[in-house]
Amino acid sequence: MNEGSTGARMESQNCSTGHSVDYQAKDKQHVKATVLQKDVGLFSGICLIVGTMIGSGIFISPKAVLLYSGAVGPCLLIWAACGVLATLGALCYAELGTMITKSGGEYSYLMEAFGSIAAYLYSWTTVMVLKPSSFAIITLSFAEYASTPFYPGCTPPLVVTKCLSAAAIFVIVIVNCLSVKLASYVQNIFTAAKLFIIVVIVGAGIVMLAQGRTETFSNAFEGSSSSVGTIGLAFYNGLWAYDGWNQLNFITEELKDPYRNLPLAILIGIPLVSVCYVMVNVAYFTVMSSTEVLLSPAVAVTFGDRVLHPLSWIVPLFVVFSTFGSANGSCFTAGRLAYVSGRGGHMVKILSYISLKRYTPSPALIFNGMLTICYIIPADINTLINYFSFAQWVFYGLTALALIVMRFTRKELHRPVKVPIVIPGFIVLVSCYLVLAPIIDKPDLEYLYCAMFIFSGLLLYYPFIYRRVNWARKLMRPITMHLQLLMEVVPPEKTE
Repeated sequence: MNEGSTGARMESQNCSTGHSVDYQAKDKQHVKATVLQKDVGLFSGICLIVGTMIGSGIFISPKAVLLYSGAVGPCLLIWAACGVLATLGALCYAELGTMITKSGGEYSYLMEAFGSIAAYLYSWTTVMVLKPSSFAIITLSFAEYASTPFYPGCTPPLVVTKCLSAAAIFVIVIVNCLSVKLASYVQNIFTAAKLFIIVVIVGAGIVMLAQGRTETFSNAFEGSSSSVGTIGLAFYNGLWAYDGWNQLNFITEELKDPYRNLPLAILIGIPLVSVCYVMVNVAYFTVMSSTEVLLSPAVAVTFGDRVLHPLSWIVPLFVVFSTFGSANGSCFTAGRLAYVSGRGGHMVKILSYISLKRYTPSPALIFNGMLTICYIIPADINTLINYFSFAQWVFYGLTALALIVMRFTRKELHRPVKVPIVIPGFIVLVSCYLVLAPIIDKPDLEYLYCAMFIFSGLLLYYPFIYRRVNWARKLMRPITMHLQLLMEVVPPEKTE
Protein backbone atom coordinates (compact mmCIF):
# COMPACT_ATOMS: atom_id res chain seq x y z
CA MET A 1 0.00 0.00 0.00
CA ASN A 2 2.09 2.87 -1.31
CA GLU A 3 -0.64 5.48 -1.67
CA GLY A 4 0.67 7.25 1.43
CA SER A 5 3.99 8.26 -0.09
CA THR A 6 2.28 8.91 -3.42
CA GLY A 7 -0.18 11.18 -1.62
CA ALA A 8 2.68 13.12 -0.06
CA ARG A 9 4.15 13.80 -3.51
CA MET A 10 0.71 14.70 -4.86
CA GLU A 11 0.23 17.33 -2.19
CA SER A 12 3.52 19.04 -3.00
CA GLN A 13 2.63 19.08 -6.70
CA ASN A 14 -1.10 19.82 -6.57
CA CYS A 15 -1.42 22.14 -3.59
CA SER A 16 -1.16 25.87 -3.79
CA THR A 17 2.28 27.37 -4.22
CA GLY A 18 2.20 28.66 -0.68
CA HIS A 19 1.90 25.19 0.77
CA SER A 20 4.55 23.75 -1.50
CA VAL A 21 7.12 26.44 -0.73
CA ASP A 22 6.33 26.25 2.97
CA TYR A 23 6.97 22.50 3.09
CA GLN A 24 10.16 22.83 1.08
CA ALA A 25 11.42 25.56 3.40
CA LYS A 26 10.71 23.40 6.39
CA ASP A 27 12.62 20.53 4.83
CA LYS A 28 15.67 22.79 4.48
CA GLN A 29 15.39 24.09 8.03
CA HIS A 30 15.12 20.69 9.68
CA VAL A 31 18.11 18.40 9.74
CA LYS A 32 16.15 15.69 11.57
CA ALA A 33 14.47 13.00 9.48
CA THR A 34 10.68 12.91 9.62
CA VAL A 35 10.55 9.93 11.97
CA LEU A 36 9.77 9.48 15.64
CA GLN A 37 12.73 10.95 17.53
CA LYS A 38 14.69 9.21 20.28
CA ASP A 39 13.65 11.59 23.07
CA VAL A 40 12.91 9.10 25.88
CA GLY A 41 15.80 8.43 28.27
CA LEU A 42 16.21 5.96 31.14
CA PHE A 43 14.54 8.14 33.77
CA SER A 44 11.55 8.91 31.53
CA GLY A 45 11.32 5.22 30.66
CA ILE A 46 11.15 4.25 34.33
CA CYS A 47 8.55 6.96 34.93
CA LEU A 48 6.47 5.66 32.01
CA ILE A 49 6.45 2.13 33.45
CA VAL A 50 5.81 3.21 37.05
CA GLY A 51 3.38 5.97 36.12
CA THR A 52 1.27 3.75 33.86
CA MET A 53 1.22 0.77 36.25
CA ILE A 54 0.26 2.83 39.30
CA GLY A 55 -3.17 4.21 38.48
CA SER A 56 -6.18 4.43 40.75
CA GLY A 57 -6.44 0.74 41.64
CA ILE A 58 -3.96 0.53 44.52
CA PHE A 59 -5.54 3.62 46.11
CA ILE A 60 -9.21 2.84 45.51
CA SER A 61 -10.03 -0.84 45.58
CA PRO A 62 -7.40 -3.46 46.50
CA LYS A 63 -10.16 -5.40 48.22
CA ALA A 64 -10.80 -7.75 45.28
CA VAL A 65 -7.58 -9.66 45.97
CA LEU A 66 -8.51 -9.92 49.66
CA LEU A 67 -12.04 -11.04 48.78
CA TYR A 68 -10.90 -13.94 46.59
CA SER A 69 -7.85 -14.95 48.67
CA GLY A 70 -9.94 -15.06 51.86
CA ALA A 71 -7.36 -13.78 54.37
CA VAL A 72 -4.63 -11.20 54.92
CA GLY A 73 -1.68 -13.61 54.62
CA PRO A 74 -2.47 -15.07 51.20
CA CYS A 75 -3.58 -11.60 50.05
CA LEU A 76 -0.10 -10.15 50.69
CA LEU A 77 1.56 -13.23 49.16
CA ILE A 78 -0.54 -12.85 46.02
CA TRP A 79 0.41 -9.16 45.70
CA ALA A 80 4.09 -10.15 45.94
CA ALA A 81 3.65 -13.09 43.53
CA CYS A 82 1.92 -10.83 41.01
CA GLY A 83 4.99 -8.56 41.13
CA VAL A 84 7.24 -11.57 40.43
CA LEU A 85 5.04 -12.64 37.50
CA ALA A 86 5.01 -9.12 36.07
CA THR A 87 8.81 -8.99 36.34
CA LEU A 88 9.22 -12.38 34.61
CA GLY A 89 6.86 -11.31 31.84
CA ALA A 90 8.73 -8.03 31.43
CA LEU A 91 12.06 -9.88 31.18
CA CYS A 92 10.62 -11.80 28.23
CA TYR A 93 9.62 -8.48 26.71
CA ALA A 94 13.13 -7.13 27.36
CA GLU A 95 14.58 -9.88 25.17
CA LEU A 96 11.94 -9.26 22.49
CA GLY A 97 12.39 -5.49 22.63
CA THR A 98 16.17 -5.61 22.27
CA MET A 99 15.94 -8.30 19.57
CA ILE A 100 13.25 -6.50 17.53
CA THR A 101 13.80 -2.79 18.09
CA LYS A 102 10.46 -1.68 16.64
CA SER A 103 7.71 0.19 18.43
CA GLY A 104 4.29 -1.39 18.82
CA GLY A 105 4.99 -3.97 21.51
CA GLU A 106 3.21 -7.27 20.92
CA TYR A 107 2.17 -6.23 17.41
CA SER A 108 5.76 -6.26 16.13
CA TYR A 109 6.65 -9.51 17.91
CA LEU A 110 3.56 -11.41 16.75
CA MET A 111 4.21 -10.19 13.21
CA GLU A 112 7.76 -11.58 13.27
CA ALA A 113 6.83 -14.91 14.85
CA PHE A 114 3.39 -15.80 13.51
CA GLY A 115 2.79 -13.50 10.56
CA SER A 116 0.23 -10.95 9.49
CA ILE A 117 -3.04 -12.48 10.77
CA ALA A 118 -1.97 -12.82 14.42
CA ALA A 119 -0.55 -9.27 14.42
CA TYR A 120 -3.70 -7.92 12.78
CA LEU A 121 -6.06 -9.59 15.30
CA TYR A 122 -3.97 -8.13 18.12
CA SER A 123 -4.02 -4.60 16.67
CA TRP A 124 -7.73 -4.85 15.81
CA THR A 125 -8.67 -5.85 19.37
CA THR A 126 -6.25 -3.55 21.17
CA VAL A 127 -6.56 -0.40 19.05
CA MET A 128 -10.35 -0.59 18.73
CA VAL A 129 -11.29 -1.77 22.24
CA LEU A 130 -8.64 -2.47 24.88
CA LYS A 131 -6.57 0.71 24.73
CA PRO A 132 -9.34 3.32 24.33
CA SER A 133 -11.70 1.66 26.84
CA SER A 134 -8.90 1.42 29.40
CA PHE A 135 -8.04 5.08 28.76
CA ALA A 136 -11.74 5.92 29.27
CA ILE A 137 -11.96 4.10 32.61
CA ILE A 138 -8.85 5.85 33.93
CA THR A 139 -10.14 9.30 32.96
CA LEU A 140 -13.57 8.52 34.46
CA SER A 141 -11.83 7.62 37.74
CA PHE A 142 -9.92 10.90 37.49
CA ALA A 143 -13.15 12.84 36.88
CA GLU A 144 -14.98 11.18 39.77
CA TYR A 145 -12.31 12.04 42.32
CA ALA A 146 -11.70 15.52 40.89
CA SER A 147 -15.39 16.44 41.08
CA THR A 148 -16.25 14.85 44.45
CA PRO A 149 -15.00 17.82 46.60
CA PHE A 150 -17.50 20.08 44.81
CA TYR A 151 -20.43 17.83 45.75
CA PRO A 152 -20.00 17.09 49.47
CA GLY A 153 -22.26 14.41 50.83
CA CYS A 154 -23.50 13.19 47.45
CA THR A 155 -22.33 11.57 44.23
CA PRO A 156 -21.32 13.99 41.45
CA PRO A 157 -23.83 14.14 38.55
CA LEU A 158 -22.98 11.73 35.75
CA VAL A 159 -22.94 14.50 33.15
CA VAL A 160 -20.32 16.42 35.18
CA THR A 161 -18.13 13.35 35.53
CA LYS A 162 -18.31 12.56 31.83
CA CYS A 163 -17.67 16.14 30.73
CA LEU A 164 -14.64 16.37 33.03
CA SER A 165 -13.42 13.02 31.70
CA ALA A 166 -13.79 14.28 28.11
CA ALA A 167 -11.88 17.46 29.02
CA ALA A 168 -9.04 15.36 30.51
CA ILE A 169 -8.90 13.24 27.33
CA PHE A 170 -8.74 16.39 25.21
CA VAL A 171 -5.91 17.92 27.27
CA ILE A 172 -3.89 14.68 27.34
CA VAL A 173 -4.22 14.15 23.58
CA ILE A 174 -3.18 17.76 22.91
CA VAL A 175 -0.13 17.43 25.19
CA ASN A 176 0.95 14.22 23.45
CA CYS A 177 0.43 15.74 20.00
CA LEU A 178 2.48 18.84 20.83
CA SER A 179 5.70 17.17 21.94
CA VAL A 180 7.17 13.86 23.06
CA LYS A 181 9.34 15.74 25.56
CA LEU A 182 6.33 17.62 26.96
CA ALA A 183 4.41 14.36 27.40
CA SER A 184 7.48 12.86 29.12
CA TYR A 185 7.74 15.84 31.48
CA VAL A 186 4.05 15.48 32.38
CA GLN A 187 4.59 11.76 33.01
CA ASN A 188 7.65 12.39 35.19
CA ILE A 189 5.89 15.05 37.31
CA PHE A 190 2.79 12.97 37.98
CA THR A 191 4.85 9.84 38.66
CA ALA A 192 6.76 11.78 41.32
CA ALA A 193 3.42 12.91 42.79
CA LYS A 194 2.02 9.39 43.07
CA LEU A 195 5.27 8.06 44.54
CA PHE A 196 5.10 10.85 47.13
CA ILE A 197 1.65 9.80 48.37
CA ILE A 198 2.76 6.16 48.42
CA VAL A 199 5.73 7.14 50.60
CA VAL A 200 3.30 9.00 52.90
CA ILE A 201 1.00 5.96 53.19
CA VAL A 202 3.87 3.50 53.69
CA GLY A 203 5.53 5.81 56.23
CA ALA A 204 2.29 6.12 58.20
CA GLY A 205 1.93 2.33 58.08
CA ILE A 206 5.43 1.84 59.47
CA VAL A 207 4.60 4.22 62.34
CA MET A 208 1.43 2.21 63.04
CA LEU A 209 3.43 -1.03 63.07
CA ALA A 210 5.97 0.50 65.45
CA GLN A 211 3.07 1.41 67.76
CA GLY A 212 2.01 -2.25 67.83
CA ARG A 213 -0.96 -2.08 65.45
CA THR A 214 -0.59 -5.70 64.31
CA GLU A 215 -4.02 -7.14 65.25
CA THR A 216 -4.99 -7.79 61.63
CA PHE A 217 -1.83 -9.85 61.06
CA SER A 218 -2.57 -12.33 63.85
CA ASN A 219 -3.92 -15.58 62.38
CA ALA A 220 -3.20 -14.08 58.96
CA PHE A 221 -3.98 -17.32 57.10
CA GLU A 222 -7.22 -18.15 58.88
CA GLY A 223 -10.07 -18.49 56.39
CA SER A 224 -7.77 -18.77 53.34
CA SER A 225 -9.45 -19.87 50.12
CA SER A 226 -8.53 -23.34 48.85
CA SER A 227 -10.42 -23.13 45.55
CA VAL A 228 -8.15 -23.15 42.51
CA GLY A 229 -10.62 -21.04 40.52
CA THR A 230 -11.02 -18.47 43.30
CA ILE A 231 -7.27 -18.14 43.80
CA GLY A 232 -6.99 -17.66 40.04
CA LEU A 233 -9.44 -14.77 40.25
CA ALA A 234 -7.38 -13.26 43.09
CA PHE A 235 -4.30 -13.37 40.85
CA TYR A 236 -6.35 -12.02 37.98
CA ASN A 237 -7.37 -8.93 39.96
CA GLY A 238 -3.87 -8.44 41.34
CA LEU A 239 -2.28 -8.63 37.91
CA TRP A 240 -4.85 -6.13 36.62
CA ALA A 241 -3.38 -3.61 39.06
CA TYR A 242 0.09 -4.46 37.71
CA ASP A 243 -0.99 -4.07 34.10
CA GLY A 244 1.26 -1.68 32.21
CA TRP A 245 4.57 -3.48 32.74
CA ASN A 246 4.91 -3.87 28.96
CA GLN A 247 4.32 -0.20 28.08
CA LEU A 248 7.93 0.68 27.28
CA ASN A 249 7.98 -1.86 24.43
CA PHE A 250 5.40 0.25 22.59
CA ILE A 251 7.91 3.11 22.17
CA THR A 252 11.18 1.21 21.55
CA GLU A 253 11.98 3.36 18.50
CA GLU A 254 11.88 6.49 20.68
CA LEU A 255 14.18 5.14 23.41
CA LYS A 256 17.72 6.42 23.70
CA ASP A 257 20.05 3.38 23.63
CA PRO A 258 17.23 0.78 23.85
CA TYR A 259 19.68 -2.11 24.31
CA ARG A 260 20.67 -0.63 27.68
CA ASN A 261 17.70 1.45 28.77
CA LEU A 262 14.87 -0.97 28.00
CA PRO A 263 15.99 -3.84 30.26
CA LEU A 264 17.36 -1.44 32.89
CA ALA A 265 14.08 0.51 33.11
CA ILE A 266 12.19 -2.78 33.46
CA LEU A 267 14.49 -4.11 36.19
CA ILE A 268 14.18 -0.84 38.15
CA GLY A 269 10.56 0.11 37.52
CA ILE A 270 8.64 -3.13 38.07
CA PRO A 271 10.32 -4.24 41.34
CA LEU A 272 9.79 -0.67 42.60
CA VAL A 273 6.06 -0.93 41.89
CA SER A 274 5.94 -4.42 43.47
CA VAL A 275 7.50 -3.19 46.72
CA CYS A 276 5.14 -0.19 46.76
CA TYR A 277 2.06 -2.37 46.29
CA VAL A 278 2.97 -4.82 49.06
CA MET A 279 3.96 -2.08 51.51
CA VAL A 280 0.81 -0.04 50.81
CA ASN A 281 -1.37 -3.08 51.49
CA VAL A 282 0.53 -3.72 54.74
CA ALA A 283 -0.15 -0.09 55.70
CA TYR A 284 -3.87 -0.50 55.01
CA PHE A 285 -4.04 -3.56 57.27
CA THR A 286 -2.36 -1.73 60.18
CA VAL A 287 -5.39 0.60 60.35
CA MET A 288 -8.28 -1.53 59.09
CA SER A 289 -9.46 -5.07 59.69
CA SER A 290 -10.20 -7.40 56.79
CA THR A 291 -13.93 -6.69 57.10
CA GLU A 292 -13.36 -2.91 57.08
CA VAL A 293 -11.18 -3.19 53.96
CA LEU A 294 -13.89 -5.18 52.18
CA LEU A 295 -16.57 -2.63 53.14
CA SER A 296 -14.55 0.47 52.24
CA PRO A 297 -15.47 2.05 48.88
CA ALA A 298 -12.00 3.62 48.61
CA VAL A 299 -9.43 2.09 50.91
CA ALA A 300 -6.80 4.83 50.63
CA VAL A 301 -9.37 7.53 51.42
CA THR A 302 -10.53 5.62 54.51
CA PHE A 303 -6.88 5.19 55.53
CA GLY A 304 -6.28 8.94 55.12
CA ASP A 305 -9.37 9.84 57.15
CA ARG A 306 -8.13 7.72 60.07
CA VAL A 307 -4.41 8.44 60.01
CA LEU A 308 -3.89 11.81 58.28
CA HIS A 309 -7.04 13.49 59.59
CA PRO A 310 -6.05 17.20 59.41
CA LEU A 311 -4.47 16.56 56.01
CA SER A 312 -6.70 13.71 54.84
CA TRP A 313 -7.67 15.74 51.76
CA ILE A 314 -4.24 15.06 50.22
CA VAL A 315 -5.16 11.41 49.53
CA PRO A 316 -8.03 12.08 47.06
CA LEU A 317 -5.97 14.93 45.58
CA PHE A 318 -3.06 12.62 44.84
CA VAL A 319 -5.44 9.95 43.52
CA VAL A 320 -6.43 12.60 40.96
CA PHE A 321 -2.74 13.16 40.12
CA SER A 322 -2.15 9.42 39.89
CA THR A 323 -5.04 8.76 37.53
CA PHE A 324 -4.12 11.70 35.30
CA GLY A 325 -0.52 10.47 35.02
CA SER A 326 -1.69 6.93 34.28
CA ALA A 327 -4.05 8.23 31.58
CA ASN A 328 -1.19 10.21 30.02
CA GLY A 329 0.99 7.09 29.84
CA SER A 330 -1.88 5.06 28.39
CA CYS A 331 -2.47 7.65 25.65
CA PHE A 332 1.27 7.89 24.90
CA THR A 333 1.64 4.16 24.22
CA ALA A 334 -1.77 3.61 22.57
CA GLY A 335 -0.90 6.16 19.90
CA ARG A 336 2.28 4.28 19.06
CA LEU A 337 0.40 1.01 18.55
CA ALA A 338 -2.08 2.64 16.16
CA TYR A 339 0.86 4.32 14.38
CA VAL A 340 2.75 1.03 13.90
CA SER A 341 -0.43 -0.79 12.81
CA GLY A 342 -1.04 1.89 10.18
CA ARG A 343 2.58 1.66 9.04
CA GLY A 344 2.18 -2.12 8.71
CA GLY A 345 -0.94 -1.73 6.55
CA HIS A 346 -3.34 -3.11 9.19
CA MET A 347 -5.02 0.23 9.84
CA VAL A 348 -5.77 3.16 7.54
CA LYS A 349 -2.55 4.71 6.28
CA ILE A 350 -3.16 8.17 7.74
CA LEU A 351 -2.58 6.71 11.25
CA SER A 352 1.06 6.06 10.33
CA TYR A 353 1.75 9.71 9.46
CA ILE A 354 3.91 11.99 11.61
CA SER A 355 3.54 15.69 12.35
CA LEU A 356 5.96 17.66 10.19
CA LYS A 357 6.54 20.20 12.96
CA ARG A 358 6.23 18.16 16.16
CA TYR A 359 7.56 14.70 15.15
CA THR A 360 4.63 13.05 16.97
CA PRO A 361 2.13 10.48 15.57
CA SER A 362 -0.70 12.99 15.94
CA PRO A 363 -3.27 11.23 13.67
CA ALA A 364 -2.93 8.02 15.72
CA LEU A 365 -3.17 9.95 19.00
CA ILE A 366 -6.26 11.85 17.85
CA PHE A 367 -7.90 8.63 16.62
CA ASN A 368 -7.32 6.98 20.00
CA GLY A 369 -8.75 10.04 21.74
CA MET A 370 -11.87 10.02 19.56
CA LEU A 371 -12.51 6.34 20.32
CA THR A 372 -12.01 7.02 24.02
CA ILE A 373 -14.63 9.80 23.93
CA CYS A 374 -17.05 7.26 22.44
CA TYR A 375 -16.33 4.81 25.27
CA ILE A 376 -17.17 7.30 28.03
CA ILE A 377 -20.70 7.79 26.64
CA PRO A 378 -22.21 4.45 27.86
CA ALA A 379 -23.39 4.28 31.47
CA ASP A 380 -20.90 1.61 32.52
CA ILE A 381 -17.91 0.36 30.54
CA ASN A 382 -16.35 -1.54 33.44
CA THR A 383 -18.27 -4.63 32.30
CA LEU A 384 -16.72 -4.27 28.84
CA ILE A 385 -13.23 -4.15 30.33
CA ASN A 386 -13.91 -7.10 32.63
CA TYR A 387 -14.90 -9.31 29.74
CA PHE A 388 -12.33 -8.07 27.26
CA SER A 389 -9.39 -8.13 29.69
CA PHE A 390 -9.13 -11.90 29.36
CA ALA A 391 -8.18 -11.23 25.72
CA GLN A 392 -5.18 -9.25 26.96
CA TRP A 393 -3.78 -12.37 28.63
CA VAL A 394 -4.40 -14.36 25.46
CA PHE A 395 -2.02 -11.99 23.69
CA TYR A 396 0.48 -11.98 26.57
CA GLY A 397 0.61 -15.77 26.30
CA LEU A 398 0.97 -15.64 22.52
CA THR A 399 3.81 -13.11 22.83
CA ALA A 400 5.70 -15.32 25.29
CA LEU A 401 5.11 -18.23 22.90
CA ALA A 402 6.48 -16.03 20.08
CA LEU A 403 9.73 -15.70 22.05
CA ILE A 404 10.01 -19.49 22.29
CA VAL A 405 9.17 -19.95 18.60
CA MET A 406 11.77 -17.40 17.46
CA ARG A 407 14.48 -19.17 19.47
CA PHE A 408 14.18 -21.88 16.80
CA THR A 409 12.99 -20.01 13.70
CA ARG A 410 15.01 -16.77 14.02
CA LYS A 411 18.32 -17.91 15.45
CA GLU A 412 20.20 -15.29 13.42
CA LEU A 413 18.71 -12.34 15.33
CA HIS A 414 21.02 -10.55 17.76
CA ARG A 415 19.87 -10.98 21.38
CA PRO A 416 21.59 -8.52 23.76
CA VAL A 417 19.27 -9.83 26.50
CA LYS A 418 18.55 -13.56 26.63
CA VAL A 419 16.35 -15.08 29.33
CA PRO A 420 16.21 -18.81 30.17
CA ILE A 421 13.60 -20.44 27.95
CA VAL A 422 11.81 -21.79 31.04
CA ILE A 423 10.64 -18.22 31.85
CA PRO A 424 8.56 -17.66 28.68
CA GLY A 425 7.31 -21.24 29.03
CA PHE A 426 6.11 -20.43 32.54
CA ILE A 427 4.43 -17.23 31.35
CA VAL A 428 2.58 -19.21 28.64
CA LEU A 429 1.23 -21.62 31.29
CA VAL A 430 0.23 -18.77 33.63
CA SER A 431 -1.54 -16.99 30.75
CA CYS A 432 -3.52 -20.12 29.91
CA TYR A 433 -4.54 -20.43 33.56
CA LEU A 434 -5.55 -16.78 33.86
CA VAL A 435 -7.58 -16.92 30.64
CA LEU A 436 -9.43 -20.09 31.62
CA ALA A 437 -9.93 -19.45 35.37
CA PRO A 438 -12.57 -16.68 35.14
CA ILE A 439 -14.37 -18.46 32.29
CA ILE A 440 -14.56 -21.74 34.23
CA ASP A 441 -15.55 -19.97 37.45
CA LYS A 442 -18.31 -17.94 35.77
CA PRO A 443 -18.91 -19.07 32.17
CA ASP A 444 -20.86 -16.05 30.88
CA LEU A 445 -21.89 -15.60 27.25
CA GLU A 446 -20.05 -12.28 27.21
CA TYR A 447 -16.74 -14.14 26.82
CA LEU A 448 -18.13 -15.73 23.67
CA TYR A 449 -19.20 -12.31 22.40
CA CYS A 450 -15.69 -10.98 22.99
CA ALA A 451 -14.16 -13.89 21.10
CA MET A 452 -16.61 -13.31 18.25
CA PHE A 453 -15.63 -9.62 18.12
CA ILE A 454 -11.92 -10.50 17.96
CA PHE A 455 -12.37 -12.91 15.06
CA SER A 456 -14.86 -10.62 13.31
CA GLY A 457 -11.83 -8.55 12.40
CA LEU A 458 -11.09 -11.21 9.78
CA LEU A 459 -14.14 -9.98 7.85
CA LEU A 460 -12.22 -6.75 7.24
CA TYR A 461 -8.81 -8.41 6.93
CA TYR A 462 -9.61 -10.53 3.88
CA PRO A 463 -10.97 -7.87 1.47
CA PHE A 464 -9.08 -4.79 2.61
CA ILE A 465 -5.67 -6.14 3.68
CA TYR A 466 -5.20 -9.54 2.07
CA ARG A 467 -6.99 -8.81 -1.24
CA ARG A 468 -6.44 -5.02 -1.19
CA VAL A 469 -9.56 -4.14 -3.17
CA ASN A 470 -8.95 -1.23 -5.53
CA TRP A 471 -12.14 0.71 -4.84
CA ALA A 472 -11.26 1.00 -1.13
CA ARG A 473 -7.82 2.40 -1.96
CA LYS A 474 -9.32 4.88 -4.43
CA LEU A 475 -11.85 5.98 -1.82
CA MET A 476 -9.22 6.48 0.89
CA ARG A 477 -6.68 8.34 -1.26
CA PRO A 478 -8.49 11.74 -1.39
CA ILE A 479 -9.55 11.41 2.27
CA THR A 480 -5.95 10.71 3.26
CA MET A 481 -4.70 13.64 1.19
CA HIS A 482 -7.12 16.15 2.75
CA LEU A 483 -6.47 14.92 6.28
CA GLN A 484 -2.75 15.16 5.60
CA LEU A 485 -3.07 18.78 4.55
CA LEU A 486 -5.37 19.63 7.47
CA MET A 487 -3.04 18.17 10.13
CA GLU A 488 0.28 18.89 8.35
CA VAL A 489 1.48 15.31 8.62
CA VAL A 490 3.67 13.24 6.29
CA PRO A 491 4.58 9.57 5.91
CA PRO A 492 7.59 8.55 8.04
CA GLU A 493 10.90 8.52 6.22
CA LYS A 494 12.67 5.20 5.91
CA THR A 495 15.86 5.30 7.94
CA GLU A 496 17.15 1.85 7.01
